[in-house]
Amino acid sequence: MDDLIAEFSGLLKKGTRYIASRKEEELKYKTSLNSWSKIEILGHLIDSGRYNLQRFTEIQFESKPYKVKSYNQEELVKINDYQNADPLELLSFWLSVNERIIQLLKMQNDVTLSYQVELETNQIFNLKFLIQDYIAHLDHHLKQITDPKAA
Repeated sequence: MDDLIAEFSGLLKKGTRYIASRKEEELKYKTSLNSWSKIEILGHLIDSGRYNLQRFTEIQFESKPYKVKSYNQEELVKINDYQNADPLELLSFWLSVNERIIQLLKMQNDVTLSYQVELETNQIFNLKFLIQDYIAHLDHHLKQITDPKAA
């Protein structure tokens, strides 16, 4: 877990440095009407963080396998109007959610990491897989934000 937490913390630092150093216009620029701006991607990462914090918490006490429910990503970005939000407020919220996740991850052990989860595809994995998948998702979207070629 220490390696995963270190990777996760590194991604948070990278994302924070990048977003905090950019002008609002750059963060809100959209390459097309159907694409997300960098600030909307950050908003999506907030939603992902909120949902995964709930998942990582509930799996501790819910019956197993824990059933992972999806969420409507597109609608959440729209209804939260991330495009018109203050970038520093979103950055702060994103960091807070993920810092809480890190604290929860620090409390995990071999038993809790092996808790079974069932995806909507009826596939069975474990909590460790879910954590790794969340970190990979975060990495993917941070690359979209920080690397113009990845968007």
